[in-house]
This record gives sequence, structure tokens and C-alpha cells, in this order.
Amino acid sequence: MQWNVDFSPQSVTFLAKNHIPEKEVLEKIHLVLRKFNGEDVSVDVRKAKGKWAGFHRIRSGKLRIIVAFYFKPKEVFIDTIDWRGNVYK
Repeated sequence: MQWNVDFSPQSVTFLAKNHIPEKEVLEKIHLVLRKFNGEDVSVDVRKAKGKWAGFHRIRSGKLRIIVAFYFKPKEVFIDTIDWRGNVYK
């Protein structure tokens, strides 16, 4: 199962500024995809509401990842990565 993952410019900048490797975010995305396939994995993911409708929120400690999953073309778009409290602004 091969998925195409695309990072927004904001998310790439945040990762570089905070010295967080892309691999860490990709591991969270992989866990969410496994959860969507019915596996019992430990990952905190929820559908977003309001202006973020259509996206999912992944929580990892104080880090929040706002991501959209497109199942037909098997694409993932990481829109925003930020600390809790800042991500929804």
C-alpha cells in the first residue's frame, strides 16, 4: 500500500525550525493509515470540525498535525504542524 505524502510549506518550515525530522511525522501518518485499515494501534486521531472540516487532527504530545487523507488516489496532504494552542489559529 503506497501512499503519496505531500507537506505544505508551513509544515516544512515548522519542522526545520524546531529540528523535528520528517520521519517522525511520517511514522504518525503510517499509524493512522493502519488504524483506518482496522488495526488496533495507539494513535490519537480525530476528524476536525468547523473551518477544518475534511481534515483530521493527529495529537502527539504537545504537537498537532492537521492532515487531509484522500483515499481514492491514496494521497495525504499535511496542511499544518504546530504546537497545541497555535495550530488552530
